Parts: sequence; C-alpha cells; structure tokens
Amino acid sequence: MKVVVIGGSGLIGSKLVKILDAQGHEAVAASPKTGVNTLTGEGVAEALTGAGAVVDVSNSPSLEGSAALEFFETSTRNLLAAAADAGVGHYVALSVVGSERLPDSGYMRAKVAQEQLITASGLPYSLVHATQFFEFLQGIVDAATDGDTVHLAPVLIQPMAADDVAAAVAEVVVGAPTYAVVEVGGPEQFRLDELGRSVLDAQRDTRSVVGDPGARYFGAAVAERSLVPADGARIAGTRLDEWRTRASHGQ
Repeated sequence: MKVVVIGGSGLIGSKLVKILDAQGHEAVAASPKTGVNTLTGEGVAEALTGAGAVVDVSNSPSLEGSAALEFFETSTRNLLAAAADAGVGHYVALSVVGSERLPDSGYMRAKVAQEQLITASGLPYSLVHATQFFEFLQGIVDAATDGDTVHLAPVLIQPMAADDVAAAVAEVVVGAPTYAVVEVGGPEQFRLDELGRSVLDAQRDTRSVVGDPGARYFGAAVAERSLVPADGARIAGTRLDEWRTRASHGQ
C-alpha cells in the first residue's frame, strides 16, 4: 500500500517511513523538504495520487495558540480536500493525550480543532493520541524554569519513546479505520515534578525542582490525570531507563 507520511522528515515521520518501508509498503515522506507544502497546497495532490492511506504527523513550527491554530486548520483543510479527491481510504493524524482536557493551552485547542475537521470530513479516519515523548522531557523542564528553579506540578505523566510512538502509528495506519481515538502511552507513570528531578539528575544539572500544585504546563492548568491516558490505552514497551541507555549509546 502507498502511505503518504505528512511530516515525513521529522522525528516521528522519519521513523514511521522506515517502519512502513520495512513492512513492504510504499512510504512517501512528504514535507516541504520533499516539495510538499500543506500550507500552500504545493505538491499535495501529486503526493496523494494513488495513496491508500495518509498519516499526518506534522507539527506547527510555533506553540503559540493563534499561530498553531492557523497552521493546523489550513494544513488539515488542504490535506482533507486532496485526500477526498484522491479517494484515500484511511486518514490518520497524530495528536496528544489530554488535548481535550487542557483548554487553557492555545496549542491544545488548535489540536482539538484539527481533530474536529477530520471527524467532520466524512473520510474514513483514525486519531492516535500519544503521551509526551522521552525526547521532549528536557523541553518540559526548560519551559518550567525560572532562574535556577523549575516549577512542576506533582501530577501524573506517562511518557513514551518516539520509536514506540512511530510503531503505534504504523500499526493504526495499516489497519482498518477506527473512526475513534486510539490512546498510547509509556509503561510507567511518574509524578511530573519527580520526573523533572530525574531529568536534571541524569544531566548533572544543578537546577532545583519545586513541586508546585499551581504550576502550569505550557500555560495550562493541569489536574491529577490530565496528562495520562485512560484505562484501555495501548501501552508501549520501552521504559525510561532503557531509553536512556540506548540514547547514551547513540541508538
């Protein structure tokens, strides 16, 4: 099957292309680097010609709410129109666990808007909600830093490896459309503040972490289970310590 991977040059997209290729599918890495621009529409129709599935793992270059909303709405509308014209049989998009539970976040509101366009499109679809990636934990800590202090709420988080995210998306793409959300998460739950300390310890970083119940997560108030999947989610296999070992060896 021909599968067009929108954002195919990025962290998840490049991994997804390799997985699909190894399975014998024709995976097309579509991004501005390969002449496919979903914002302008350039190259989109040509890329989707003959595709059995399209999977959107692209991301807004800005986390700011209005910029993210413009990106996801424009990109998704262009993709949906091209997918409908091409007769694509499965439209898959990667989103974030808890997006609908974090209305304070403009970025999350933009992701919800993206999903609403997909579900209303009439196309066969599946939505994959993944928890935060291990690769982005440093960014979470940095975003919560004020001087030498990191303010993180002591809420639950269940991160996962980018390799496992790509594998989960690949499994969904080659299956039948679910017309629903498929949640995936890591095998371990942590308290966000404790995980922050672990990240700093691993880097021998001298910043201190304060467990602050009022601390915001990229501008959004978070409750105990805002960032973790519901019961019944698909659980990935890579544990944090295992991922760190692989990362330290450049794997």
